Amino acid sequence: MKRLVVALIVGALLATSGLSVAGEGMHHRVHKDKTAIVLAFFGTTYPSGLKAIENILNHVKRAFPHTEVRVTFTSNIIRSIWRKRQANAQKWLSQGVPKEILYVKGVLATMGDLQDQGYKNVILQSTHIYHGEEVEDLLSYLNALRSINTVKEKWKPFNKLVWGRPIMGDVGDKYDYHEDLKKGIEVLKPDIELARKKGAVLVYMGHGNEYWSTGIYAEAQKMLRQLYPDVQSFVGTVEGYPSLNDVVTSLKRHAKSKKVVLKPFMVVAGDHAHNDMAGPDTDSWKNVLEAAGFKVEPVLHGLGENNGIAEIVVDHVRDAARDAGLVLK
Repeated sequence: MKRLVVALIVGALLATSGLSVAGEGMHHRVHKDKTAIVLAFFGTTYPSGLKAIENILNHVKRAFPHTEVRVTFTSNIIRSIWRKRQANAQKWLSQGVPKEILYVKGVLATMGDLQDQGYKNVILQSTHIYHGEEVEDLLSYLNALRSINTVKEKWKPFNKLVWGRPIMGDVGDKYDYHEDLKKGIEVLKPDIELARKKGAVLVYMGHGNEYWSTGIYAEAQKMLRQLYPDVQSFVGTVEGYPSLNDVVTSLKRHAKSKKVVLKPFMVVAGDHAHNDMAGPDTDSWKNVLEAAGFKVEPVLHGLGENNGIAEIVVDHVRDAARDAGLVLK
């Protein structure tokens, strides 16, 4: 009888405090169902280019201060260079390189770390310009992880793996990429104002690729001209269409000024910006344009340094979370 009375008293106390044996299990499970955000960048080896990455990272952290935020680089080559630099870590840390960049990992390793640390929901947010080769590969990793099934549901490594669309939009009908593109172009107004102040045309150098359509760059050029008709804008790519030759041909035919403000249409001003765009070789965009008779002013700042671009990434994280029923804090 005494045991029964004690059991009843304990049960009453647990009920009064809002807990139960089942409640404890639920509380434990909710604790383990933590959500993290992974920001996927192409990456850069240039410390100066990290400003763009840090700007986006800081905006996301400020928007969701109580949610874990990690960084991953999709470029195998760039990650391998940072791994070599870890042997002389203090040199890079003393230059202001964040520890999370010096020790950056690929998406699979980053996901593995989060899973080990009890994060059951992950938003993988692309910071790429559009859905090209890098994004397609990134999605293949995500879908592979999504496909994991275990005999017991509770042992699945993740509950929800959520995709956050690229800056200038993605395929599909959930979000109209034309609207995303317009939002992306609207926040580039500071670049337009710089070209206007200089009395110059604005030329953007995008990355592009040889495997997927790069028509998004032609659409970006069209949108720039529609939104800012008083400044002539041209967009080309390192790989794909429109090429540098296409840009030069268009400039020769249509440019009303011999002055050019040259800027990367890339999140980070890294190797491509410093070498392909503004480097000393004769085939750099700067030197090719100067050989064609234009006075060129390179601007070595990536789009990620633009606060408007960083806020677009924040919005896309928020959209992804809402669509998946996740609450970010």
